[in-house]
Amino acid sequence: MKYQQGSLGRVFLLKFEDKDNLLYEIKKMAVQETVKVGTIMLLGGVRSAGMVTGPKEAVIPPDPTWSDFSDAREILGFGTLFWKDDEPMIHLHAAVGRGNETLTGCIRKNSSVYLVVEAVITELLGINARKTMNEKAGLAMLEITEGEK
Repeated sequence: MKYQQGSLGRVFLLKFEDKDNLLYEIKKMAVQETVKVGTIMLLGGVRSAGMVTGPKEAVIPPDPTWSDFSDAREILGFGTLFWKDDEPMIHLHAAVGRGNETLTGCIRKNSSVYLVVEAVITELLGINARKTMNEKAGLAMLEITEGEK
């Protein structure tokens, strides 16, 4: 395990409106406000999204199981924001439900808001971390590095 201690920076309240692209808008805000490390809490409704709901088998690199929906669902999510090279990467896990059906996983694509999503993004300061490509895992993963923060 690796860790660093940081402190809280700015806190942003975001309101996403009907048909907004959730992931795109979070990235856009992170670029505009230069948020390099942060956490995301959100709730509301989503029209559609593509989610990874686990690996098909417990092997590395993982072969993801994709679950897509387009029937408008409630969402409750938590995520992190780190940068890879020159762009922010959002790692957002959420539970999305409609009626008695719930999916839980990582929101990865086609994330369209239904009616409204409310989010709080908390900036973390003094943390030297980013996403880098992990060849063994076959995906970008968190790297906590020493040095200037």
